[in-house]
Amino acid sequence: MKTPYWFMHKTLLAFILVPFSWVYYGVSRAVFGVRKMRAYKSKRPVICIGNILAGGVGKTPIVREIATYLDAPVVMRGYKKSAHTGNIGDEATMLSRAGLIVHTGNRKSNVMLLDRQRDKSPIVMDDGLQNPTVEKNISIVVFDESIGFGNGFLLPAGPLREPRDHIANADAIMIVRSKNRKKNFTIPTGVPVFYATNQTISPYDEKTPIVAFAGIGYPKKFFACLNNVVARRAFPDHYQYTDADIEKLLKLAKSKKAKLVTTEKDWVRLPESVRDKIKFATLKTEIQGDFWNWLGEKLK
Repeated sequence: MKTPYWFMHKTLLAFILVPFSWVYYGVSRAVFGVRKMRAYKSKRPVICIGNILAGGVGKTPIVREIATYLDAPVVMRGYKKSAHTGNIGDEATMLSRAGLIVHTGNRKSNVMLLDRQRDKSPIVMDDGLQNPTVEKNISIVVFDESIGFGNGFLLPAGPLREPRDHIANADAIMIVRSKNRKKNFTIPTGVPVFYATNQTISPYDEKTPIVAFAGIGYPKKFFACLNNVVARRAFPDHYQYTDADIEKLLKLAKSKKAKLVTTEKDWVRLPESVRDKIKFATLKTEIQGDFWNWLGEKLK
């Protein structure tokens, strides 16, 4: 689905939905408590990297950097599995393309499987903060400065999966820097805060006209990182592109005398037959140095 407009603004509809968010949160906490009673404790350190917002905060690149640094396997659900992406999901495909070992499906089962190996290196869990079936040794919450807490409301009135004060339970907070910092985005004290920067590198020079399209949580972030964009097309997060979609995009680019550019996450969802016609912008992520020192000490 596309990110609802009111997730970033306190609209009338958002206030109308607030009572439903109380019900949602109450039910989710009850389910959380029941599932936590069957939590599994791994023999290997489990590093959970997640968020308290519904999608779009730039978590996957952080997972990639940490797992690569530690040479660790990644356990994740593999959202929107599809034959187009090898049946493992777009984010899992991205991580695999980076040379990482990725296990998709039931996180608890995969952690138990990894425990049978002789390897004692850490396990990186992608997006498992709201999943209590596996005990975490280190929990890192990721935020994007341009999104912050959104409108500050819980689902479905806002993007929050749980109240913002719950981040005090995390071991660390990772904030992805942005030129357009969300106003009133303040982090509670008492939790170590680290920063990461993203650089979007276009496959074309700045003079080449571009038709940009993306099916991610907040596509405007991607569009803003590109130069000379003559047209934009936003699709729902994890969208599976059809032949008709591709045909329309190719016709649009031709009419604009432009090149099609998308995200790597979208590119891996495209049919292989058109991947040579459409290029993706590379996302380079850099995490500040003192984080690695902190992580090393925590793992001790």
